[in-house]
Amino acid sequence: MESAKTFHTIDEYIVQFPDDVQEILKTIRNVIKAAAPEASEKISYQMPTFAMHGNLVHFAAYKNHIGFYPTSRGISAFEDALSEYKRSKGAVQFPLNKPIPYYVITEIVTFRVKENIEKAAAKAKKK
Repeated sequence: MESAKTFHTIDEYIVQFPDDVQEILKTIRNVIKAAAPEASEKISYQMPTFAMHGNLVHFAAYKNHIGFYPTSRGISAFEDALSEYKRSKGAVQFPLNKPIPYYVITEIVTFRVKENIEKAAAKAKKK
């Protein structure tokens, strides 16, 4: 469900959806928080986003799927686990009529946290 409304918080974003989709979005949010407790929440590109030394992941609800955006490296590193889902270079679609693979989301977020920490350390080392 896309809307012209501007969101300022993840809560504002989630509340616009039907109850069943809200539950999925809340669970994804909690899974990401558990995998990246130090990450901050924000809205970026009008999507719920978690950031830590830069953006980690974005997610969004649509009519028939949840879009999950962990960057191209987050997709390529988990190609096997994501093989049954429609995906592009930096995104994967989890259909709403199938169970959401929360364990894969956890693994991808953990990977992205490690990746962003390493990037930040390398950048700090250069200075």
